[in-house]
Amino acid sequence: MPDGNVSWWVSSTAASSYPSLPAEGVEADVAVLGAGIAGLTTAYALAREGRSVVVVEAGRIAEGVSGYTTAKVTVGHSLIYADLADRFDAATAHGYAQSQHEALVWLCDTVEREGLDCDLERVPKLVYTEVVEERDTVEGEVDAAVAADLPASLVTTSDLPYPIVAGVRYADQAQFHPRRYLLGLAERFVALGGRIFEQNRALDVDAGDADSGQPCVVHTEQGEVRAGEVVVATHYPFLDRGLLFARLAAYRDVVVAFDIAAEADPGVMAISDGTEQGGTHSVRTAPYSDGRRLLIVTGGQFQTGQETDVEDEYATLTAWTQDRFGVGDPVHRWSTQDASSVDRMPYIGRLPLSGDHVWVATGFSAWGMTGGTMAGLLLTDLLQGRENPWGALYDPSRKDVRASAGKLVHENLNVAKELVSGQFRVDVGGADDLAPGQAGIYRGPDGRTAAYRDEAGALH
Repeated sequence: MPDGNVSWWVSSTAASSYPSLPAEGVEADVAVLGAGIAGLTTAYALAREGRSVVVVEAGRIAEGVSGYTTAKVTVGHSLIYADLADRFDAATAHGYAQSQHEALVWLCDTVEREGLDCDLERVPKLVYTEVVEERDTVEGEVDAAVAADLPASLVTTSDLPYPIVAGVRYADQAQFHPRRYLLGLAERFVALGGRIFEQNRALDVDAGDADSGQPCVVHTEQGEVRAGEVVVATHYPFLDRGLLFARLAAYRDVVVAFDIAAEADPGVMAISDGTEQGGTHSVRTAPYSDGRRLLIVTGGQFQTGQETDVEDEYATLTAWTQDRFGVGDPVHRWSTQDASSVDRMPYIGRLPLSGDHVWVATGFSAWGMTGGTMAGLLLTDLLQGRENPWGALYDPSRKDVRASAGKLVHENLNVAKELVSGQFRVDVGGADDLAPGQAGIYRGPDGRTAAYRDEAGALH
């Protein structure tokens, strides 16, 4: 694997080279923190409306979560619509569906309007089960999706090279190259007068009081940004406010990609319902080289921070793909990070306990391409003082204990367990026990110490 654990989206595009923030700082109407899909969509949409916008990115554009996604632009978010109708009501499921569909349409229209070269392809999406006992669940999902006015239908066969029991097929969805898209969107944003500062980590935000002439102040590693409004689009909010950390769970999935012939492309994006042996598997393809395709498969989900043999997850996913698709060894592999909300819907709007001028977008639960796009459109309306039909649906201050209490308790008990067990964790007797390439925790004169010995033998 020539690119190690770097995603295909990142390795196949040139690095961006926007400047760092000047030491004297800058001023703007709006400061957007994070140059992923949520941040850049927000910045671009606001700039189109004439707002002065600054984007601050800790690394490089789309080299974070947005550059490691599988980049499915779809309303087919696993089995979700029947669940939302049951947790909340049919109106909530309908609102979620239509907001995601609006994001899909807007993204595809923007690619055409701006002439963005990002390998956008319109393909169907399949959410399927291989388990006979789950057929009724899939049929119920079809009914809920149709009730939400989505282009959904029940199928019992597919173009995947293995049988399915039943599936929800969504017509006319999309897949694309996310980093090419975001690099192009960034260029259009700058052409509209926007400014991007990379390699500049935001450290804190003073909410200020824009109504009385005191702007928000974003403190960064290299200077300050003064703005009337601040949007925190850093995937997982770095500001410890509003108790969002208690309503979010961080997960990772591994991704393996294989070089296949164009005629071997199944012509569909697909995701299983997770009830088959081995858990959930997600499949899509992308243009590769010399007319060939890249088969991209995701699975092996585990909770971030928990002890997991990631190499074993890669090996298991590779074996599953080789068995199902008859492919050789992977040519790329990487892992992707997701922040999932306890009720399966994102948090988009004012950041709680942060005044009226600090906003947040997070909790896309693995569906950030439509979720992040929708967040940008919703935040643009809110910052422009317009009503938006999805505002209450995604309000970060929403409270519905019935819909999320079980998940909330489960996730926070898990965090508590990991926190307590981590206080006592000791892997090795001391630094001398670490061989080259090994890491561990030992108890030394200064307390517990985490250490790593690199391949050259140097201790870190």
